[in-house]
Amino acid sequence: MKFIIAGKNIEVTEGLRTAVEDKIGKLEKYFNPETEIHVTLSVEKERQKIEVTIPVKGNIIRSEQVSNDMYVSIDLVEEIIERQLKKYKNKLVDQKQSASFFKQEFIDKDYMDEEEIKIIRTKKFDIKPMYPEDACIQMELLGHNFFVFCNAETDQVNVVYKRKGNTYGLIEPEL
Repeated sequence: MKFIIAGKNIEVTEGLRTAVEDKIGKLEKYFNPETEIHVTLSVEKERQKIEVTIPVKGNIIRSEQVSNDMYVSIDLVEEIIERQLKKYKNKLVDQKQSASFFKQEFIDKDYMDEEEIKIIRTKKFDIKPMYPEDACIQMELLGHNFFVFCNAETDQVNVVYKRKGNTYGLIEPEL
């Protein structure tokens, strides 16, 4: 695996680099040697954050963990990614997708779905055309953190969502 490690508001010391490579290096049993692992370490106030991104054949395996200690964050992120990999592997086999990024032993081994995805409720609602700002107001009135709507300007389905710091985001389809 090829590690690409960057730091934001933090110097990536040899100790941190070694910790990342040792801990996330445990995932080497799943990947081919040419797989790139993008790691960003950052510090914001008292928050020690690690973001790990692994691009694999049209998908991205990603996790972000925050704690008061960077080494704890590194430990947490490795566990999450390993769990995601096992779920993703089952999806690969089910859909007969290309698994060229992964070692054959990983593909051949069976993993139990620890957290199988189950849809337990379906909602249907009328989507009325509205502007993104109006959708944000509607979302706030409903007390939700996202809202699906038909954008009156583009006539496409969009999603507004609440971000940290009382700001909003807009998701638009890319055609």
